[in-house]
Amino acid sequence: MKITRHTMKKAILLSACAVAALFLSSCKSKVPAPTEDSRSPQEILFDDGNYAMFIHFGLYSKLEGVWKDKIYYGNAEWIMNGNQAGIPVDEYMAEAASFNPTEFDADAIVRLAKDAGMKYIIITSKHHEGFAMFDTKASDFDIVDATPLGRDLMGELADACHREGLGIGFYYSQFQDWTAPGGGNGPKYDKDGREVSFDEYFRTKCVPQVEELTTKYGEIELIWFDTPGDMQAGYSEELVQLVRKNQPHALVSSRVGNGMGDYQTLGDMEVPVANVEGRWEGIDVTQVGWGYSRYDNEWKSPGYIVRNLVSTIARGGTWMLNVGPKADGSIPEMAAASLRKAGQWVKRHPEAVYGAGPSPWGHALPWGDAVQQKGKLELVVFDWPRNGELTVPGLKTGVKSARLNGKKLAIKQKDGWLTVKVPVAAPDEYASVIELILDSPAEADGGLAADPRSVTVLPVEFASTSDCLAERSGWMEKFGEWKVRNVVQRFNDSSTVTWTVNFKEPGVFAVDLEYLGGDTVEWKMALDGQEALVDRHRNTPAYAWYPLGWISIGSPGIHELTLSPSDGDIASARVAAMRLTPIDL
Repeated sequence: MKITRHTMKKAILLSACAVAALFLSSCKSKVPAPTEDSRSPQEILFDDGNYAMFIHFGLYSKLEGVWKDKIYYGNAEWIMNGNQAGIPVDEYMAEAASFNPTEFDADAIVRLAKDAGMKYIIITSKHHEGFAMFDTKASDFDIVDATPLGRDLMGELADACHREGLGIGFYYSQFQDWTAPGGGNGPKYDKDGREVSFDEYFRTKCVPQVEELTTKYGEIELIWFDTPGDMQAGYSEELVQLVRKNQPHALVSSRVGNGMGDYQTLGDMEVPVANVEGRWEGIDVTQVGWGYSRYDNEWKSPGYIVRNLVSTIARGGTWMLNVGPKADGSIPEMAAASLRKAGQWVKRHPEAVYGAGPSPWGHALPWGDAVQQKGKLELVVFDWPRNGELTVPGLKTGVKSARLNGKKLAIKQKDGWLTVKVPVAAPDEYASVIELILDSPAEADGGLAADPRSVTVLPVEFASTSDCLAERSGWMEKFGEWKVRNVVQRFNDSSTVTWTVNFKEPGVFAVDLEYLGGDTVEWKMALDGQEALVDRHRNTPAYAWYPLGWISIGSPGIHELTLSPSDGDIASARVAAMRLTPIDL
């Protein structure tokens, strides 16, 4: 499928895969979470649960990414859309007559969520295709009236969640409806040839269905609206007030549009590099897309799940991970197996997930990340040191003790560096957790530090720039598979990018640069204002690491690493990060 510039622009504006537009943006719609005593149960579950299941299930699931024997890679829930198969409305709606997901088992789904360590479930009650997965009076195009199954799946899942103590909430596409006349990006005329306005669609289908979702299924966690498109603010406000009326404590996602909502949802598959203020969530997938595709076998591993869960919490957010049931309604076993395996890690280390707060450093550390608990820091180590010492930079708070799986560890705190003596072998397969007991609230120097034993990545977010542009760059690899990087670009002969780095001790480091470019570029790197490296590489149109050479750091303390382009195809270059790897000489 050819994706044109117009297609990309439309997808960015309307799809569930829209990326956040601002470089290092914070969440404007949120203020820091209130104290626990003043929070509703829904707020507590969102703030402290930190981990949820997202489910994309709809009529699109029946097709499993294939239409008329052609595979459509990417987001399977978009297969009807003109950017994918472009299925005519009548043909698509006719598929409901043979949609019979008899293996949809609400109790099994809830068990899986609990095994994974998730605290609530959000499921698509109506996606952009307009097909309702519940019994609705506003339309016959639903799971009860249009299929042989005849079951209200939203009701079944809500009942199962209530029985087992999980929160339940509903995704609802409030603007886009590709099969209802008047719906966003849907038919303009009804079957009688009468033109239907969006307002009529909103009054006769959207509002009644949101009314049903907020009155039929008991107390709910939230309504996850999506893709507001060009809806006027009055429509968004009406939906918010409708939820408030029927579910006073339920949260409303920011994708209701027009700057409204109770929390911010970041771009799809996005883990921010720097801490983000306020109440927010990150969302991700267990495949490439959200809806199930039988040809999408790029499953997320347990290690990926653990790392992204912890990294999101450490940046101050909560994480929601999606599964897409197959045509028969069952959860793909590969996804379920990864969730269960990662859930075993969560069960072993609940203090790294539940009720955990953001890292005082404001960013990841070379070997992993950190989350806060009251009076404690949980150091989550992804890359275990092989020399028996974990080096923690810039911790300003005194440490009373350190423990690993209940066993006390020797520590030394000197000159802004904490050294923890650890076993040579990592005790956990995915991430090991060292608990620090503090003598006061956690405080840390948020500057960059080079670990003397671990690889240190220096993202451009933490660099100062001159005569070049720092901004967010996003692109699709498969349809809807968004990749996002914060980069520095628009270089010229006088451009510079400078990282200020604290080195614990002297040493030799290999320096690599992550960037893309159209042709060869010659780069120079200065150390404390003195030229240290010059190298040139033939580039690729995808981000890759290129070696610049070795540098010698002669003294501990603060040093400046300044990158500048000196020759070649400078205009095409986009730099994402620098990497320092200690060399043991």
